[in-house]
Amino acid sequence: MIEILTTGLPNTVQDLGRPGHLALGVSHGGAMDRQALAIANLMLGNDPSAAGIEVALHPFRLRVHIDTAVAITGADCAVSVGDRPCPPWWAMAIRAGETLVLEAPRIGARSYIAFAGGLDLPPVMGSRATDVKGSFGGLAGRGLSRGDRLALNPAQCGLPAGGFGSALEERRGAADGAACAIELRVLPAAEFDAFTPEAQAAFTGNEWSITNDANRMGYRLSGETLSLLSPLELLSHGIVPGTVQVPPSGQPIIQLADANTCGGYPKIATVIEADLWRLAQAPVGARLRFLPVSIEASTEALRANRQRRRDFIAARNLIVGKQRAP
Repeated sequence: MIEILTTGLPNTVQDLGRPGHLALGVSHGGAMDRQALAIANLMLGNDPSAAGIEVALHPFRLRVHIDTAVAITGADCAVSVGDRPCPPWWAMAIRAGETLVLEAPRIGARSYIAFAGGLDLPPVMGSRATDVKGSFGGLAGRGLSRGDRLALNPAQCGLPAGGFGSALEERRGAADGAACAIELRVLPAAEFDAFTPEAQAAFTGNEWSITNDANRMGYRLSGETLSLLSPLELLSHGIVPGTVQVPPSGQPIIQLADANTCGGYPKIATVIEADLWRLAQAPVGARLRFLPVSIEASTEALRANRQRRRDFIAARNLIVGKQRAP
């Protein structure tokens, strides 16, 4: 059992989402930074899709009431267990009665906490992810509140003394929107050719800022106005996380994990799946730059992400195997 001590409503229970239900009007949902949650679970020997906590509003504090193990990934923030500071992207044992604290991020926007065995909550449509719009999943379909208590699935987690962690090189500075623009690879979307040549050039040639109108549904951007060749009316059609729509204002909107499943605004591009974690870690005010790539490059980037996950599993198993060896 864990007890929430300090939190905010943007902090929710998440797993890797509930794909396959867009036709029913149900968003994919799940962790905004799916890679971070999956790696946190793998550190503990969990299934990558085990339910954990997505922390979007810091500081965050919880107390555990049983001996267990936790892993913290995502944003680069100060982490402590009791009076012991811990490095980022780290898995460690935590004893009953101890408090876990996550301070405001130095770089990034969202932190992820996985627990040995995962959070024990009933699945809805195959997932424990919180869908706040639909008020289902997670903990009664809502954000976490002070005093909430969550049960853990039973688990045995072998960790080296002092714990162990991961350092993904691609993340070093990748989400530091204050220092430089975050680069996002994109593919042209269905209505790309409906935009003027000037708009097409501006979309990939200029930088864009994330406005205050940003949440798990999507980010509104600020930058040069993108114009169509001529007025265009569309019936609502399916959209997915990463879709970049352009409303009449000419300022793009990027759809994210809890996005609507359909919409009628023209689509200029789609952020490739392998780069969605970069958006998840981009805070309000961060600057973005879009880089056009081929479908082949997009597929290879996704394949490389999956290979990194397999490599991490192998490395963890080697470390834990050495610890258990007589």
